[in-house]
Amino acid sequence: MGFKTQLKLRARRQVKLMRALRKSLELRTRVNRTDRIRPNDVLCFTTLRNEHLRLPYFLEYYRKMGVGHFLMVDNGSDDGTAEYLEKQRDVSLWTTQASYKGSCFGVDWLNHLQWRYGADHWCLVADVDEFLLYPYADTRPLQALTDWLDSQGRKSFSAMLLDMYPKGPIAAQPYSAGQNPFEIARWFDAANYSLKQNPLMGNLWIQGGVRQRLFMADSPEQAPALNKVPLVRWSRKYAYVSSSHMALPRGLNRVYDDTGGEQASGVLLHAKFLDTIMDKANEELQRGQHYADSREYRAYDLTLRDGQNLWCEHSTEYINWRQLEILGLMSKGDWA
Repeated sequence: MGFKTQLKLRARRQVKLMRALRKSLELRTRVNRTDRIRPNDVLCFTTLRNEHLRLPYFLEYYRKMGVGHFLMVDNGSDDGTAEYLEKQRDVSLWTTQASYKGSCFGVDWLNHLQWRYGADHWCLVADVDEFLLYPYADTRPLQALTDWLDSQGRKSFSAMLLDMYPKGPIAAQPYSAGQNPFEIARWFDAANYSLKQNPLMGNLWIQGGVRQRLFMADSPEQAPALNKVPLVRWSRKYAYVSSSHMALPRGLNRVYDDTGGEQASGVLLHAKFLDTIMDKANEELQRGQHYADSREYRAYDLTLRDGQNLWCEHSTEYINWRQLEILGLMSKGDWA
């Protein structure tokens, strides 16, 4: 990478940090318990809206995994989300009525919170429908992973977003609060993925899965990116650029081995496709606050309104992380 490119990326990072500072003025503190954060706590950062139904399992999942504190931004919920989170002793909550799109889809708000509270901590960025799965997650807490990453001198950990879905019409299997969503959304596409390297940012760009197969079949190049770097040992010099798909400095995105081996990686099990998706799609189409004029939600609305089944004869039923490693969707690398 040339010197001029380095300067451009450094300038871009400074712009992101300055945007985060400016956009922090849009946040209002609902409850701040960050004085309870301990030096070695893994922190979870989330932006959300109207997710009261999903929150009990989300919090339970990551508490059991070992997350020490949740720092969350509520963007105008009116379903009791903020009231519920306010009562959780390990949650600090900020609220805003400002534009989600105008904050780079929440990136600016979370960049600020990570700058202020996440420095020197391992920080996980996850939506409430994303569940991190890493090697040995069934027997080792999250801090075992972060301790090992520290011992290897690694500053970031990647996870591919894996879209999960039910068999049969989505509306036929209602989701209830506190339920494990993967009791319903137990299936995934195992093989139809493509990847290419982004020479500027250094990350791998991954596309495929059910959203490309079904929702973006006529324009596969517009399918959502599935590559994420959700877990980072944060520094005040860092900034996410596009969701958690890529970060600056670009070395955080080099989460793969191009010398013939494999670096340890995980999967974010994505529980978007529950029966709540239709109401969510309608709401987001009215708000118009999502990427590319809410193109994804428009596709969901058009495809799912008539009871489309996402399952096909090539769908694979989820078993555990070892199955995903065998399929090449994640790797334990040299973590023994």
